[in-house]
Amino acid sequence: MTSLPERAVRRCHAVVNPLHSTVYFAPDIAREFERLGLRDRGADYFVSRAAAFGRVGAGTVTATFYNFKHDLVARHLPAAWEVISPEAALEARLRAADSVLRRLLGDDALASEEMAEAAELALRATEACSRAARPLYAAHADLPVPEAPHLAYWHAATLLREHRGDGHLMTLVSAGLDPVEALASHTASGKGMSPKWILRTRGWSAEEWEAARERLRERGLLAADGELTQAGTDLRKALEDETDRLDQAPYEHLGAAGVARLTELAGAFTKTAMEAGAFPADLLGKR
Repeated sequence: MTSLPERAVRRCHAVVNPLHSTVYFAPDIAREFERLGLRDRGADYFVSRAAAFGRVGAGTVTATFYNFKHDLVARHLPAAWEVISPEAALEARLRAADSVLRRLLGDDALASEEMAEAAELALRATEACSRAARPLYAAHADLPVPEAPHLAYWHAATLLREHRGDGHLMTLVSAGLDPVEALASHTASGKGMSPKWILRTRGWSAEEWEAARERLRERGLLAADGELTQAGTDLRKALEDETDRLDQAPYEHLGAAGVARLTELAGAFTKTAMEAGAFPADLLGKR
């Protein structure tokens, strides 16, 4: 049972999450890491997102990130920790978030009452997040909340993102979708990364990608033309519905009015960031 309008959780997540994710597509974090001696560009994403765990090895990252090939992760971790400490990486990531948001939104937006309100609402929502069985959320929940409102909002968006993401992985495992199958079915839905970006960033080969698509066809989830079948569409819908259910608590805690207001504020910030070129134009798509 819920007191929230239908799909309110998903709509809010859809506009809160992108502002966090901008950091991973901007050059700022690479510059920050390079100043600290880390010149392995392939390590940037793993180092920045896994730093909250401390000096973990590739196994922990492969398990919790889910859709990256282990060989790719192991190519960069734990070796990167010999160059940059997790503590330094977290500080660098926050500096990168500051510069990215200033460039995309402008100083006036960062200092606005709307940003302070968005931070307050998002942080309030995180009060009801659960650490149980949510490793990425739990690791980030142990980090301090930054003082600046725009960084506090970014931090809260991080917590909400990882809380939902951890829950989503539960649904993928329950549905019997391995990492590549999960990616391929999401791409086929039209809402996921394009195959070009997946093969460029996740470590899977074209042969592994096609093999996963063939397994989906054998399960009746993917048609010969690469489109989802009705069964595949139903499965993806069920996955998102279950993810919403597992992610309900923070938004129920915030209440319908608070969720609506956070969605409004976050939507405006995200729209501005998107118009400023926050993400590659070819990031999403079926082809």
